Amino acid sequence: MKDDLSLTILISQMTLEEKAALCTGESTWTTTPVERLGIPAMIVSDGPHGVRRVPNANAISQQSLPATCFPTASGLAATWDVGLVEQMGQALAEECIALDVDVLLGPGANMKRTPLNGRNFEYFSEDPYLAGEMAVALISGVQSKGVGTSLKHFAANNQEFQRFTINAEVGERALREIYLPAFEKAVKKARPFTVMCAYNKLNGEHCSQNHRLLTEILRNEWGFEGLVVSDWGAVHDRAAALQAGLDLEMPGPKPGRVASVIAAVRNGTLAESVLDDSVRRILRIVFMAADTPKGANGAKGSPFNVDAHHALARQIASEGMVLLKNDGILPLQNPQHIAVIGHAAQAAHFQGGGSSHIHASRVDVPFVELQKLAGEAELMYAPGYPADDSFQQPLIDEAVAAARVADVALLYVALPTYKESEGYDRPDLDVTRQQVALIKAVAAAQPHTVVILNNGAPLAMSEWIDDVNAVLEAWMMGQAGGGAIADVLYGKVNPSGKLAETYALKLTDTPAHINYPGELGTVHYGEGIYIGYRYYDAKGVPVLFPFGYGLSYTRFAYSNPTVSAHEFMDVDGVTVSVDVTNTGKAAGKEVVQVYVSDRVAQLARPPKELKGFAKVALQPGETKTVTIALDFRAFAYYHPTYKQWVAEDGAFDILIGSSSADIRCTQTVTLQSTQQLPSILNRESTVHEWQADPRGKVVVAQVFEKMQAQTQKMFSGGDSEESGIGMDTSAFMDDMPLLNLLEWMENEFHEPAEVIVHRLLAEVYT
Repeated sequence: MKDDLSLTILISQMTLEEKAALCTGESTWTTTPVERLGIPAMIVSDGPHGVRRVPNANAISQQSLPATCFPTASGLAATWDVGLVEQMGQALAEECIALDVDVLLGPGANMKRTPLNGRNFEYFSEDPYLAGEMAVALISGVQSKGVGTSLKHFAANNQEFQRFTINAEVGERALREIYLPAFEKAVKKARPFTVMCAYNKLNGEHCSQNHRLLTEILRNEWGFEGLVVSDWGAVHDRAAALQAGLDLEMPGPKPGRVASVIAAVRNGTLAESVLDDSVRRILRIVFMAADTPKGANGAKGSPFNVDAHHALARQIASEGMVLLKNDGILPLQNPQHIAVIGHAAQAAHFQGGGSSHIHASRVDVPFVELQKLAGEAELMYAPGYPADDSFQQPLIDEAVAAARVADVALLYVALPTYKESEGYDRPDLDVTRQQVALIKAVAAAQPHTVVILNNGAPLAMSEWIDDVNAVLEAWMMGQAGGGAIADVLYGKVNPSGKLAETYALKLTDTPAHINYPGELGTVHYGEGIYIGYRYYDAKGVPVLFPFGYGLSYTRFAYSNPTVSAHEFMDVDGVTVSVDVTNTGKAAGKEVVQVYVSDRVAQLARPPKELKGFAKVALQPGETKTVTIALDFRAFAYYHPTYKQWVAEDGAFDILIGSSSADIRCTQTVTLQSTQQLPSILNRESTVHEWQADPRGKVVVAQVFEKMQAQTQKMFSGGDSEESGIGMDTSAFMDDMPLLNLLEWMENEFHEPAEVIVHRLLAEVYT
């Protein structure tokens, strides 16, 4: 990596044409080199759950080189295991080195605003805290070996419908509390080489030329020092994008774009210093990438450990699988006749469609892996449903016949690519019509039926879930997922995955439903901060499975919750501890989740928000103490008027649980704020707002005392039958602008209300 002085000297030696060319890719997957100055090309590759390295740098759809296909992000997040995700990042980096890739395009840190988003399988969670922790872990793992990452898609890329043009209208508070925090955490803690802008518009401006997003927030507020790259084809006006802070346009070549930058500099509409800033950022990353350590045999192109990475993919897949229902049928107790039903049992459905599609180094076939653990048991296979969307009753009849003579039926149900993929959103939350009919028919014929699901986002199950004995959410499980499913079914692995997103009972229950997908080119995020479990909690809407939910083959007891201090200063934070005991007979892992609930706040807040978690492994009878630190941001919300994060004085409940709906312990703490917030009073501020403002309360005290006495006289003692008004005068006064109330009493004060309020405001701001 070159220092700033070396970069300054190098930039001074470049021509305008060379600088403009550097800011646009040379090919689909490479940056533009400047050979005369020793500036190399940088190679990037699609990710984020595998390395999609194509041999031809100018190709997009060409089959990529073999690489490990790990579980997609929805499965990763369900592990709730940052250490394991970091290991995956390290493995990805090793494959990047072997395949001569400098920057892996991922991870995706966008929120799962609606379960219909076709790209949800590439995103972690509906919760920004969890998504941020996952993104930090993956980036840290990849970059620990000198390979870069590209945090994407910045920002508010929450649907595929009209993704190139849709304008996401997001309120400031929702933006700051929901849609930006995962990016913010990843930028500040993991320092990705690059950040990739989204296709869509955000609040009226394309993300590729959104100065507030790319410069004011990303660079100036968060301190991002890497380069900003466009999503492929996201740039509309190259000079405007440079001005906004977008450094590198991909893909290339684009001679017209280069020419437009040169022309903009020459005609004065783009300062050359702005271009130089982008060139400096690109060069810094290009030379960092050139320092990537070499492979095991001393040169790029060395082989990676295929077997070890496949084993890691199997471990990750098994740790992320979520046992949604189990009446005791699992783990399997050595059944001798097993009906294995479903197309996905023989043709593993292990990844999504689109830019992240990996040419897997090898793929476990679920049926084959099941047979390995089944010993001498007889396995009977029936496809059950076709690969397309046709309805075929004979396939159902064949499956029912196999199920009827078996000891247990294992139904492998995969959501087909035509319903779930990058490029388009899902039409509904359902599996196919044939799959629903198949599940119900098999369950009617076989009293011991297990459903194994392969999908990247929540499904509706109410039509059939009561008919079956167990449901295992196996996600888009990666190339080793077939073996991981067998491990869980037979108890070789105790399931420990927890949902990173809520499963609604039906689509119309979901928070974004009334606003999705938008119209006339705009989608309004009308639900604000209330997405996912925040919404379901606030509205009291029942769900199929709550956020953070997942069953185990053992049981866990929580006890002895403690906090480091019951009263603390906001800058100090507080530490929460709880003892967790495995009270069952099998070794297992539990995800301890810590939520924070603000009892009273100036602005509305969700009933609770995830602010910490830890995954703990326990032998039968073993107890461990889990400790989680909560910092200032765990208690704060974003105040749009103050334009900052605010943690107010007062009581907070610390909720410790096994899911968002299964709170086991509660501790109450009192926060003392050290923030000195400026007054935000104006001529329309209510009496309550004057009283809540520290300076305003002092200034208005004398006027308020006189005003209160006059109000009591006017309403004959407030809310009483004698007053004839029938109202609580204190509440009436609280919600009324001070100016309006004073106007009723101008005779009492002997001067206009406008004059009084003007004088009071002058005192506040003096």
